[in-house]
Amino acid sequence: MKRIIRAFAASTALLCATPVLAQAVTKVENMTPPAEPDAIPLYGKATPGKASSETWVKYNGEHMVVRNVSRPTLTPFLPEAGKATGAAVIVAPGGAYMLLAIEPEGWKVARWLAKQGIAAFVLKYRIMPTPVDNDASLAFMNKKAMEGIADPTKQPTLQHPPSTDDALAALAMVRARSAEWGVNPKRVGMIGFSAGAMTSLNTVVAAKPGEGPDFFGYIYGPQAKADVRTDAPPMFAAIAFDDPLFPTMGFPLVEAWKAAKRPVELHAYERGGHGFNMGVPGTTTTGMLDQFVSWMDMQGLMKPASAQ
Repeated sequence: MKRIIRAFAASTALLCATPVLAQAVTKVENMTPPAEPDAIPLYGKATPGKASSETWVKYNGEHMVVRNVSRPTLTPFLPEAGKATGAAVIVAPGGAYMLLAIEPEGWKVARWLAKQGIAAFVLKYRIMPTPVDNDASLAFMNKKAMEGIADPTKQPTLQHPPSTDDALAALAMVRARSAEWGVNPKRVGMIGFSAGAMTSLNTVVAAKPGEGPDFFGYIYGPQAKADVRTDAPPMFAAIAFDDPLFPTMGFPLVEAWKAAKRPVELHAYERGGHGFNMGVPGTTTTGMLDQFVSWMDMQGLMKPASAQ
């Protein structure tokens, strides 16, 4: 186990998830699956998979992640009555499509957004199966990730198409239930971290008119160029210059958004590495979510529901 952990840590966090994976993983604990009373099966009675397939693990005693997700769900985190702005954000955690950093890049982010008056929805999307055994899973995930991001000048081959389907279904659900949740159906966006950022971008590309996110946050995702439609939604991009996985390379993705004459804002932090989620203490990454919300406000997305 220790040998695998050392090798995994030396690979500088190829799992694209949380800060702990960019550091030494010294402790891995299996967990009893937490209660998720508010989690909504994404496709109702037709939702595939089983919750019993999931493997819940805690790294270094603090970072809760889940593997082997085959049953997608959406969990609402709604603002207090009277504070809602009408904006909604679907939160897509990262994890190289082989785990979901559900706590640091999901629940914590959603709770914070809800406090700002934004209805937040954590998407537990389908990911690739991995060995249940922790030693075997770390080795498997490391190998897969290395193979999937071999060329930083191109979008990663590491993909899992059901995640895009799940994101589109989540957008449709939030819009369909917008009155119930106090959401303006024309102000439903996404924020994705690493593989969650990739899922957000894939959703933008795959969506039919009116079915994609109205705006999105692209947080430490690959910087390689992608095709940008003339009706692409506004993008907020954030990454650290010392990200070991996705080098900036002059920000070709952001430049592609600009070339398409679509709104885009970039925040490139001096330090933060990969997987800084809500911010690494002592770096300016701690201001990222505040900046995202300020950007939403600049886009006219934070107007209180009572003033609409």
